[in-house]
Amino acid sequence: KMNDMKKGLIFVLFALVSLVSFSQISWNAKVGMNMSNLTDVDDSSMKIGYNVGVGMEYQISDMWSIQPSLMLTTKGAKTDLSVSESGYSVKTEETYNPMYLELPIMAAARFAVSDNMNIVVSAGPYLAYGIGGKYKNEVSASYQGETESVTEKSDIFGKDGLDAKRFDFGLGVGVALEINKFFVGLNGEFGLTKLTDGDNAPKNTNFSIGVGYKF
Repeated sequence: KMNDMKKGLIFVLFALVSLVSFSQISWNAKVGMNMSNLTDVDDSSMKIGYNVGVGMEYQISDMWSIQPSLMLTTKGAKTDLSVSESGYSVKTEETYNPMYLELPIMAAARFAVSDNMNIVVSAGPYLAYGIGGKYKNEVSASYQGETESVTEKSDIFGKDGLDAKRFDFGLGVGVALEINKFFVGLNGEFGLTKLTDGDNAPKNTNFSIGVGYKF
């Protein structure tokens, strides 16, 4: 019986090694800069953020693969509004800075440029969950050379803050240049989930440029 158990264990280990080798699974780490915004927000402008995470690639064929990743990413937007009349001016600056744990699942096609260089085009859905982030509102009022400023801060997620919806879902597209084990990529994400209640509730949009290394 002991010999049978050893043979069974050896068979399972051999099967696992063979499966990993056959499926051609590889890993990568990546970091990038985000340029995000919110739809349907008056006077909104792009906000700079970041993303960092790890990814896996499941090679189906020489051309096709599946690329899931687990990313920590910031999104949001900025708004600026100024009003001046009869020597009195008010300036309002708002910053939305949500942070998400995100799972993109991309289908990718790889095209060889040379022996050590490839172009990779990808597309697929992403799921995200809001884990934190702050909303900041800065108001400054000036009259006859005197200025007063007030700053308000609150959480984006949670009932004690803006109570924005934590779950986000959308579609992503990307293109990357691989050189040996290094790659640089440009990605776009288009949110399909309303972040608050209402007919004109905002959705996330995000464009990023990043670099990575394949293990």
